Amino acid sequence: MKKILLSTIAVFALAACEDPLNRSGVGFTGIDGEPRTFSDVPGAVAFLPTATNVPAELAVLPAVAVSTDQTEPEKVARVAIDNGGRSDANSVVLTGSDMNMYLSTVNVNGTLFGVLRTENNSTRVDNGIGAAFGQNAEQFTGCLPAGQVYRKGSSSRSSGFAVALNCS
Repeated sequence: MKKILLSTIAVFALAACEDPLNRSGVGFTGIDGEPRTFSDVPGAVAFLPTATNVPAELAVLPAVAVSTDQTEPEKVARVAIDNGGRSDANSVVLTGSDMNMYLSTVNVNGTLFGVLRTENNSTRVDNGIGAAFGQNAEQFTGCLPAGQVYRKGSSSRSSGFAVALNCS
C-alpha cells in the first residue's frame, strides 16, 4: 500500500510542476519567448545536441515518408525506427560520450512518429533512454506523445525508439 501511495504522490507532485494548458509554440517555454534548449529537458543529460534548440531544428527537417502493409502498432513503429534518420541531413544529431543518437520524424501510413535511434542496428543503448524520450517527447519534438514508446531490441538494450506524435 505504501508503494502505491508514494507512487501516486510522486506523480501528482511532478504533474504540478508543468502547466498542461501552457502551449506557447514549438521550441518556446512561454516565458518571454525564451527558446527551450536541450539542457531544459530532464533525463536528457546523456546526450548533448549539436543544435541549441532541438524542436526548432527538428521542425526544419522533412519527415521521412514510408508505406507498409503492417497494421499492428508495434510493427508499424518498428518500420518507423528502421527508416529513422541516420545523418545530420535528415535528423538532429545528439552527441553522447561514446556514440551519437539521431532524432527524426517518420510518417508511416499517415501516422507521424518521433524516432530516436543509433546509427546502426548493432549499436545498442540502455532502454532507460527510450523511456526518457517517451516521457519528454513534447520537449524533444514539439508534439504531444500519442501512445506508448516502442523499441527495437532486447529487454535491456535497444537500437531505436519510436513514439506516435500528435502535432495538432
